[in-house]
Amino acid sequence: MTRHVNIRVTGRVQGVFFRATTKDVAESLGLFGFVRNDEDGSVYIEAEGEPDKIRQFVAWCHLGPARAAVSKVEFTDGDSRGFGEFVISRD
Repeated sequence: MTRHVNIRVTGRVQGVFFRATTKDVAESLGLFGFVRNDEDGSVYIEAEGEPDKIRQFVAWCHLGPARAAVSKVEFTDGDSRGFGEFVISRD
Protein backbone atom coordinates (compact mmCIF):
# COMPACT_ATOMS: atom_id res chain seq x y z
CA MET A 1 0.00 0.00 0.00
CA THR A 2 1.27 3.46 -0.91
CA ARG A 3 0.57 6.61 1.07
CA HIS A 4 0.82 10.09 -0.47
CA VAL A 5 1.32 13.22 1.63
CA ASN A 6 1.44 16.94 0.84
CA ILE A 7 3.73 18.72 3.30
CA ARG A 8 4.38 22.41 3.94
CA VAL A 9 7.35 23.30 6.16
CA THR A 10 7.77 26.84 7.47
CA GLY A 11 10.47 28.60 9.46
CA ARG A 12 14.08 29.17 8.41
CA VAL A 13 13.93 26.51 5.70
CA GLN A 14 15.34 28.21 2.61
CA GLY A 15 19.05 28.74 2.06
CA VAL A 16 19.91 25.98 4.55
CA PHE A 17 20.14 22.99 2.16
CA PHE A 18 16.62 21.87 3.10
CA ARG A 19 15.73 20.70 -0.42
CA ALA A 20 18.97 18.77 -0.97
CA THR A 21 18.77 17.11 2.44
CA THR A 22 15.08 16.33 1.94
CA LYS A 23 15.93 14.57 -1.32
CA ASP A 24 18.66 12.52 0.39
CA VAL A 25 16.38 11.53 3.29
CA ALA A 26 13.48 10.67 0.97
CA GLU A 27 15.70 8.52 -1.24
CA SER A 28 17.19 6.74 1.79
CA LEU A 29 13.63 5.84 2.85
CA GLY A 30 12.65 4.68 -0.64
CA LEU A 31 10.15 7.52 -1.17
CA PHE A 32 9.17 9.23 -4.41
CA GLY A 33 7.95 12.76 -5.13
CA PHE A 34 9.42 16.25 -5.10
CA VAL A 35 10.49 19.18 -2.94
CA ARG A 36 10.45 22.86 -3.88
CA ASN A 37 10.89 26.31 -2.37
CA ASP A 38 7.76 28.45 -2.46
CA GLU A 39 7.69 32.24 -2.81
CA ASP A 40 6.32 32.68 0.73
CA GLY A 41 9.58 31.30 2.17
CA SER A 42 8.19 27.84 2.91
CA VAL A 43 9.19 24.47 1.48
CA TYR A 44 6.53 22.33 -0.19
CA ILE A 45 6.92 18.56 -0.50
CA GLU A 46 4.86 15.80 -2.03
CA ALA A 47 6.03 12.33 -1.09
CA GLU A 48 4.70 8.83 -1.48
CA GLY A 49 5.75 5.41 -0.35
CA GLU A 50 5.18 2.87 2.39
CA PRO A 51 3.11 4.31 5.26
CA ASP A 52 5.80 3.61 7.90
CA LYS A 53 8.46 5.32 5.78
CA ILE A 54 6.15 8.31 5.27
CA ARG A 55 5.72 8.58 9.06
CA GLN A 56 9.51 8.58 9.49
CA PHE A 57 9.87 11.21 6.77
CA VAL A 58 7.25 13.54 8.28
CA ALA A 59 8.99 13.19 11.66
CA TRP A 60 12.28 14.21 9.99
CA CYS A 61 10.57 17.24 8.41
CA HIS A 62 9.96 18.60 11.91
CA LEU A 63 13.75 18.71 12.37
CA GLY A 64 15.15 19.38 8.91
CA PRO A 65 18.87 19.78 8.24
CA ALA A 66 21.24 21.16 10.86
CA ARG A 67 21.04 24.82 9.74
CA ALA A 68 17.22 24.87 9.51
CA ALA A 69 14.86 26.20 12.18
CA VAL A 70 11.49 24.55 11.50
CA SER A 71 8.58 26.39 13.08
CA LYS A 72 5.67 24.42 11.62
CA VAL A 73 4.95 21.32 9.55
CA GLU A 74 1.50 20.87 8.03
CA PHE A 75 0.62 17.75 6.08
CA THR A 76 -2.40 16.19 4.47
CA ASP A 77 -2.97 12.92 2.71
CA GLY A 78 -3.50 13.03 -1.02
CA ASP A 79 -4.05 10.76 -3.98
CA SER A 80 -1.08 8.74 -5.21
CA ARG A 81 0.47 10.26 -8.32
CA GLY A 82 2.82 7.41 -9.24
CA PHE A 83 6.08 9.34 -8.99
CA GLY A 84 9.08 7.37 -10.29
CA GLU A 85 11.81 9.22 -8.39
CA PHE A 86 12.34 11.99 -5.84
CA VAL A 87 13.44 15.30 -7.37
CA ILE A 88 14.17 18.89 -6.44
CA SER A 89 11.66 20.98 -8.36
CA ARG A 90 12.68 24.44 -9.53
CA ASP A 91 9.10 25.51 -10.42
